[in-house]
Amino acid sequence: MKRKLTIVTSAILTVYTSFTLVDTFMLQHSGTAIATSTQTVKKTAKKDSSTVKKTATSYEDSHMSINVTTERVDDTTVYVADITVDDPSLLQTALANNTYGRNYTEKTSSMASEHNAIFAINGDYYGFRDTGYVVRNGTLYRDTVATDTDALVIDSDGNMKSVNQSDETASELLKNGAQQVLSFGPTLVENGKVTVSENAEVGQSQASNPRTAIGQVGKNHYVVVVSDGRTSESTGLSLYQLANVMKKHGATYAYNLDGGGSSTMVLNGKVINNPVGGSGQSSERAVSDMLYFGYSE
Repeated sequence: MKRKLTIVTSAILTVYTSFTLVDTFMLQHSGTAIATSTQTVKKTAKKDSSTVKKTATSYEDSHMSINVTTERVDDTTVYVADITVDDPSLLQTALANNTYGRNYTEKTSSMASEHNAIFAINGDYYGFRDTGYVVRNGTLYRDTVATDTDALVIDSDGNMKSVNQSDETASELLKNGAQQVLSFGPTLVENGKVTVSENAEVGQSQASNPRTAIGQVGKNHYVVVVSDGRTSESTGLSLYQLANVMKKHGATYAYNLDGGGSSTMVLNGKVINNPVGGSGQSSERAVSDMLYFGYSE
């Protein structure tokens, strides 16, 4: 009798575990907005195609300049994008399938194409977690605290800062002008100083990884770094190495986004780096969201 009970209990646990895994990682669950910002963001920049100049590693028009360089750092290929704009609303975000919810994913390059993004990177992959603030383009979707986690806040003037989620709610951030709030971290550079130690890491991640980070140099001036990793040609960076790359390129503030197989950089419709997170013929991983520079057209 005890053996039969054990077998039945084991079978129930197996079914429950299987359902939980499928529900967590495969089934789509859409959500709704909690609140939207009452502050109007001025969007004055309009693309003038007659001023566009672009190459495989650059883009320039009357409102935006993007230049991507490649360098080697500790046996790792690193892509550095220097970006200046004259209108902060050119920095935007997008959700996979234009839908907020669990397990809605798209490749960064696909999202970039759909939104006419000139430059794009993967975001924080909010859909992989149940906690962490989610504010996108002035709309609040999730106000659940990720304990002791810094959130990246981008306000309506395009300025970046970190806020500990235990200190301020997403609703408060929205009321105070936040347009984008992403939750991954950690903060890499603050006030021009590296804020992570040599041994810092995200969760159970290995020390050297593909990485994605965004930072601010000055008003409407940004730096984005994506590194290759996990290959024989490119080892990957630690958070400390990543922070120092950001600082080297002038970041007074910098924040670590989702990395590993998610790390992707897109410019002028082409993937610049060498992602390692996909399957089949493509190595690009589908993710929950992206950050991009582009026009609202």
